Amino acid sequence: MNEFLARPLVARVATVGPSVRPVWFIWEEEAFWWLTGSYSRLERVIAEDPRMALVVDTCEPATGEVFSVTCRGSAETVALDRARAERKLGKYLGPVELWPARFSEPLEDPATKMVRFVPDHPPRLQDRSW
Repeated sequence: MNEFLARPLVARVATVGPSVRPVWFIWEEEAFWWLTGSYSRLERVIAEDPRMALVVDTCEPATGEVFSVTCRGSAETVALDRARAERKLGKYLGPVELWPARFSEPLEDPATKMVRFVPDHPPRLQDRSW
């Protein structure tokens, strides 16, 4: 499962709203982490109700393979951990010196925070290729 979650896949996060949004994430310390900031109402949504669900999946029509990690849990907004944010962005964008400014500039914004989502149960990779 850790190898699957280390791939640059997009997670879809659903809040109680209901609201579903795609996010780039990193899986560390048994939690999913992603960025949020003044451009999003996610911090307010989490403060009102921290419950959410998340799915990371792949679908390969050529091979028929479908894999997913799906979980429910609670989220909190925490201070920006720049090193973790850079690891997360690096997973998708490669070395920091190659990033377009629109990805590095939010790391300088004091309003940028991280979301920490902890699943209720340990997530597992499931083969949905049936």
